[in-house]
Amino acid sequence: MRVCWLVGKEKCTQRVKLPHLKPVVIGRGPETGITDKKCSRQQVQLKADCNKGYVTVKQIGVNPTSVDLVNIGKDEVVKMKPGQILHIVNNLYPYTVQFADESGKTVPKADKMLHEDLCENDDTELVPRKTMKLEADMQGSSANPKLSNTSVSTHEGTSRSKEHLGHWSQGLKSSMQDPEMQVYKDEKTVVIKDKYPKARYHWLVLPWDPITSLKSVTRDHLKLLEHMHAVGQKMIEQCPARESLEFRLGYHAIPSMSQLHLHVISQDFDSPALKTKKHWNSFTTEYFLNSQDVIEMVRSKGKVMVKDHTSELLKLPLRCHRCKQQLSTIPQLKEHLKKHWPK
Repeated sequence: MRVCWLVGKEKCTQRVKLPHLKPVVIGRGPETGITDKKCSRQQVQLKADCNKGYVTVKQIGVNPTSVDLVNIGKDEVVKMKPGQILHIVNNLYPYTVQFADESGKTVPKADKMLHEDLCENDDTELVPRKTMKLEADMQGSSANPKLSNTSVSTHEGTSRSKEHLGHWSQGLKSSMQDPEMQVYKDEKTVVIKDKYPKARYHWLVLPWDPITSLKSVTRDHLKLLEHMHAVGQKMIEQCPARESLEFRLGYHAIPSMSQLHLHVISQDFDSPALKTKKHWNSFTTEYFLNSQDVIEMVRSKGKVMVKDHTSELLKLPLRCHRCKQQLSTIPQLKEHLKKHWPK
């Protein structure tokens, strides 16, 4: 029978056994040696699946727990596997997981770890694109030649070779480098079509520079944010439905994917990939930060300020973004939204 161990990166003597499918709660205390009061005594719940080779991680405490430096969010759950790093709180106190047989011999990690299963926690994974020509994405429309024919370096030899890209949260870093996935690119940015679009038109604008998230943005990035916004506007300008559909450009306050990305999304929300309350509220509440607001915040404050308890916005009741009518279920919401679609 395989067993799982949580092993401290700084002190390998710190080992916590994670029994198969039994929840284990850790935090501040003698078991971890953590005395930081920003870490709750019940900060993280871990449950190992020794058969499948991963551990589910649930943040219980108020302050952020992260996997590979991507914040989980209070009461949210992600999966991690060997090779990834769990920081118990505030990107501190790193741990990894190891699976071993009962004799103590470490079990080699699998080359492929249930990729589709892991992606269930994500709503911005990407699909390969066959061409950079925007005509294919615009349903036969005439694209701007400046967008479709731009040619720049593929940015090979970047830090991506040094990063662990197996986790679903790291998917953007590998996808943005793949020419098959690129819709448009220039010297500063690349645009990719979302694999699970939450509307008829849903693109992601990403910088080539390795910027983890909005938390890493400073005033030095102001010109880049403005350029990303301009690229997003160009995508809208050449969209065949631009006259009938409204669009928003913005960022998730607490993104699930590691690499800064700007959403360019039409406001019809007509998509089978829109399935949960979390999906809906992430685009229709203050959880979605308008691009221009982010730019102004960085210009005036030098950084992006995210309000406390922002993650709680994902739990709000379903409410139409047009007329504010409250609906009970996603199917009811989708039926209601048809009333607001352009005639």
